[in-house]
Amino acid sequence: MTDGFEVPGATATGLLPAVVARVTGLADRLGAPHDEVFDVRRLSAASGVPEVVVRSLLNGRPAGEPDLQARFLQRLDLLRRTRLKPGGRRYTQQEIADGAGMSRQQAGALINGDRRPTMEHCDAIQRFFRVHAGFLTAEDPEALAGALQHTEQELLQRLADREREAALAAAHDPLERLLQDHGVRGIAWRAAQLPTDQHRDKVAEWLDMLLESVKRPES
Repeated sequence: MTDGFEVPGATATGLLPAVVARVTGLADRLGAPHDEVFDVRRLSAASGVPEVVVRSLLNGRPAGEPDLQARFLQRLDLLRRTRLKPGGRRYTQQEIADGAGMSRQQAGALINGDRRPTMEHCDAIQRFFRVHAGFLTAEDPEALAGALQHTEQELLQRLADREREAALAAAHDPLERLLQDHGVRGIAWRAAQLPTDQHRDKVAEWLDMLLESVKRPES
C-alpha cells in the first residue's frame, strides 16, 4: 500500500499486447475498420487514459506512467468532463460530495489536488460516477486493456451473430448445406496440400460431381 493506494501488479503491461492482438484478429475476421475498433477517443473515455497515451500504448510505445496522485486527478477530471448530468452539465463539487458521502470541503480538496485520496475516497467516487472498480487507480496499460476487453466481447458477439445468420441461410440453401455437411471447404484446403496436379484434379472431379448433384434454387 502506498498513501492509501494499492499498486497494481506488474503483469498489467504484459496483458495489453495480447488483448490488442486478439481484438485485431477479430476485427480482421469481421472486416471491421481498425480505426473504428481502436477509436482513441472512445477508448480514452472508457479507460480514463489520456488520448495521447492511448495512441502511444496501442502503437507499442511506452508513454510514461504518472504518479498515483496525478493519475487520480487525471481520471477524475475525465469523469467530470465525460459523465455529465442528464441536462448535459457537469456535476458540482457539492453534488459529488453528497453522492460520494463526504463533505464539500473533502470533495473540493480532492478535486483540486490539495488532498491525497484513500481507496475509500476512490471507491465512493467511482460508485457515484458508476464506473468500474479501479477506474481512478489502475495503471494506464491495465486500464486500456480492460477497455479493450469490453471491445473484444462486443466483437465476439458480432462474430457469433454472423455465424448464426450464416447457419440459418445454409439451412435454406441446398448448395450451402452441401458445403457445410460435407466439409467441402476443408477438403479443398487439404487438396491444395497434395503433391501433384494429377492428385488435385481427381479431388476437383469429385467436387464437381458433388456440386452438380445439388442445384441451387432459382431466384
